[in-house]
Amino acid sequence: MQLGASSISLTVKDIAASAAFYEKLGFTSFGGDITQNWLILKNGETVIGLFQGMFEKNMLTFNPGWSQNAEALDSFTDVRDLQRELKAQGAEFVSEADEATTGPGSFIVVDPDGNPVLVDQHV
Repeated sequence: MQLGASSISLTVKDIAASAAFYEKLGFTSFGGDITQNWLILKNGETVIGLFQGMFEKNMLTFNPGWSQNAEALDSFTDVRDLQRELKAQGAEFVSEADEATTGPGSFIVVDPDGNPVLVDQHV
């Protein structure tokens, strides 16, 4: 199963303080908009997202169709195909992609310990 680029999405209380902390660890701004309370940071191939007031829990995030540099891939497994495969395996979904659509879409599954996993296709 090819899930695409991966990152950790962190729920933060103060995005400016969190951004300053991760910058001390060598992360630099890679995307997002701190004025909208979300920021993507990168250190080498490691990507983290900081989100203030958007999610209840920290989560793993995968982006089908993207490289670790947020570049569109020529070939990838569509989020709806991944969703169908996981449904067939009995995965529990918190939210689902609309299978009647194409292009961007997302779903969230929960691991056995209650950790959310977001699969979020932007292309």
